[in-house]
Order: sequence, then C-alpha cells, then structure tokens
Amino acid sequence: MALLIPEITLAVFAVLVILLDLGVRQKTVLRSVALAGLVIAGGVTAAMWGGSYPAQFSNMLAVDHFALFFKLLFAGIAFLVILASADYVDKFARFQGEYYALILLSTLGMMLMAATADLISLYIALELTSISLYVLVGFLKDRKSTEASLKYLLLGAIASAVLLYGMALIFGYTGQTQLGAIARAIQSMPPSAVMDSPALLMGIVMLIAGFGFKIAAVPFQMWVPDVYEGAPTPVTAYLSVGSKAAGFAIILRVFFSAFGMPDWLSANWGAIFAVLAVISMIVGNVAAIPQANIKRLLGYSSIAQAGYLMVGLATFGFAPASSVLGQSGILFFLASYALTNLGAFIAVIAISNKIGSDEIADFAGMFKRAPVLALALTFCLVSLIGMPPAAGFMAKFYIFSAAAQNGLLWLVVIAAINSVISAYYYLRVVKVMWSGEAASGEKVPSSGAPRLALFICCLGVLLLGVIPGLVMRLAEVAGRLFAF
Repeated sequence: MALLIPEITLAVFAVLVILLDLGVRQKTVLRSVALAGLVIAGGVTAAMWGGSYPAQFSNMLAVDHFALFFKLLFAGIAFLVILASADYVDKFARFQGEYYALILLSTLGMMLMAATADLISLYIALELTSISLYVLVGFLKDRKSTEASLKYLLLGAIASAVLLYGMALIFGYTGQTQLGAIARAIQSMPPSAVMDSPALLMGIVMLIAGFGFKIAAVPFQMWVPDVYEGAPTPVTAYLSVGSKAAGFAIILRVFFSAFGMPDWLSANWGAIFAVLAVISMIVGNVAAIPQANIKRLLGYSSIAQAGYLMVGLATFGFAPASSVLGQSGILFFLASYALTNLGAFIAVIAISNKIGSDEIADFAGMFKRAPVLALALTFCLVSLIGMPPAAGFMAKFYIFSAAAQNGLLWLVVIAAINSVISAYYYLRVVKVMWSGEAASGEKVPSSGAPRLALFICCLGVLLLGVIPGLVMRLAEVAGRLFAF
C-alpha cells in the first residue's frame, strides 16, 4: 500500500480541495493546495526511482520504472496546466474547487493506467480518467462547451464498450485477465490454434479501436476538432498531452506485455499500427491546413503527432527483440511533446484570454503586442515541426532512426514528408503573428503563474533538444521493461 503513496496523495488532496472550497473565499488557496499535492506526489515518485518493488493488489498494479516514468510525466503535466489556468479560472465562477479536484482525480486515473497489469484494473483506471475529463470539457457551460462534452461522452462511451468487448474476447480465449498470464497462455498455444479461432485477433483489433479513440488516431478521431474547440483552453491543453500520453502508456503496457511474443502475433498488430500511423499523419496534417481556429489546428496537429508516435509502435511490432530505441523513443517523444504542446497552448491561453478570440487571424501583429508570447509560441510550433534545436527534432530523430534500422524505411519516408507538410500550417500561424497588422495596439499581459509555466515549457523544449541525454536515459530504463 505504501508504494501507492503518489496515487493516495492525489486522492486525499482532491478531497481536501473540495472541502476547502466550502469555506475559503480566496480561491487562489485552492490552486496552491492542488499544486502542493502534485509536488508531493511527484516528489515521492522521483524518490522511488532506482528501486525494485513488488506488484500490488494481487499483481493488478505494477510499480516499475515504466509506471514511475509516466507518473512523473502526468504529475508534471497537471502541475503546468494548473499554473497556466491562473488567469482563466475566473470564467468558472464558483466552481474552481471542482475544477482543480477533477484535474487531480484524472491525473490519479492516468497514473493507475500506466501502472495497470490487469485488464480489470485497466478498465477501472480508464473510466476514472475519462469521467473526469468528460466533466472538465463541459466546464464553461456555454453551448459550444456543452456540445463538446456531450459528443466526447457519447463517443467515449462507445469506445469504452468496444474496449470492454475486446477484453471479454481475450479473457474468453485465454481464461486470464493479468497481462503476464495472457502472454504465457498465448505462447503455450501453437500458431495454428490461434489462427483457427479468430476470437483473440478480434479482441486485439477491438483493443486497438478502443485505445485509438484515447490517442486520437484515425479513424477514431471524430471527437477531436469539436472537443478541442469547445472545451476550456486549459482543458484542451490537458487533453492534448495528458490523455494522449495515458493512451500510449496503456498501449505500450498491454501490447508489449501481453502480445509482444510470439513474433508472428506482434507482426500482425505492428502492421495495423503502421497503417494507422500513415493515415493519421496524412489526415491530421491535411485537415489542419485550412483551419482558421488555432485550437482546431492544434487538434488536427495532435492527430498527426499520434501518427508519428505509432511509427514507434509499428517498429516494435515488426522487430520486438531489437527495437529498444523505438520503445525509449516513444517515451522521449511523449515527454518532449508534452512540454511543446503545453507551451503552445499556454501562449494561446494568454493571448486568447485577452483578445477574446481563438481565431488565427486575430493573432495578427502579436509580436508587437506580446513579443514574449509570440516568440514562445513560435518556438513551440518550430518544435512541433521537428526542427532543431527544439525537442521535437530529437524526438522524431529517435523514433525515425529506430524504424529505419528495423526495415521500415518506407514508413520513415512517409513520416518525413508529412513533417514537411506540417511546416506549412505551423509557419502560417508564425507569419500571421510576426507580419500581420494588429487590430489594436494594446499590450497583452499575463500573470506570474502562466509566465512561469510557459518559461518551464520553453526551457524544457530547448534542453531536450540540445542535451536530450538525461531524459533519454530515463526513458531507456523505463523501456527496458519490455526487452525480450
């Protein structure tokens, strides 16, 4: 039980925030309490790094370096989102306590998702995260926000049902719910027995469909544009990185632990992820080109980014014994993408909160009105393209190198072409900010907390691009869990 102190801490502080909200008039206290909970949870997680710990709750939850890596990532993401929300939460009127509590609870769910070693605990953690996010998306309570929340809820419920049915098929075929036991059951059967009964393969396909919704992979991305546009901008930022990182964490855990061997099985799901990677990159980038709203543009961009990440998944599927770089590359990509996309959204929050618009055209002349914000947003967009010296360059370099080394050069070529396509719509935003004529000469201020969050993100993006070694070493230790 002591090994779950990070999760217990978040649960306790979520309740504490709600209780304090009943009697505290100064709502900034709630933000401080929520941040304190995340710092404690992150600190305890960091202190556990380097140790070896037994699984918890009858082997349902793993406490390994893979889980610890993602727990640190989720705590950091939530910390930055809460900092970035400082100027925005006034729109939530008297519901600020609920806002912070839901972020803590969804972060708790994400941590459990990364640690799950059993299909039952997986589903419980997934629903804890999803329900919190459904409510957060509708927090503005206007027409757009309510519509986005309802759409996210309905499509999410369908995805959860598909996922649950896939789990039922896998349990029916193997008689197991623990991931390690599923792997042993599959490896004990001859390939002909598996191929003659489609239940296992159908179950795997349904898992991919359910998880594909969580990571916004095509063709399961229908919810992304409207939800990203209608949700409060800090929640959109949280969704774009937290939900995606949690989705990939659970995919890595399930597919690498339960379906990583035998080779013929991993090659099958590797081929599926390769196809999903291609169509996600193409659809995401092409659909982003005509977008006039910055949140919708970043929404389609996140679909393309999921495609780049799935290149790493495909690499492991085709070469499970020799793709250590692909595994650690995915973790490094998620860390760099979290800092990059959060930095972009924090700049967007500061700008749109002042000008009252998310339209790209209204960002015209922003370099003159808010030079620091414009420069920060430019740097983050450059990182999303994958240009040096930003973190995005190293993230793509690691994943593309792993794919090329394992015979997927064709997939790398497609990914590189899509990266060039993405430069068009990212640089279009940069051009508007730096060369457009501002409708007003009024400066765009921001408070200390969002500025601190933006500084942390931009500094992290720069450091990961220039000296990626430390985070990459941590990713290698975490990814070593799946070495065969």
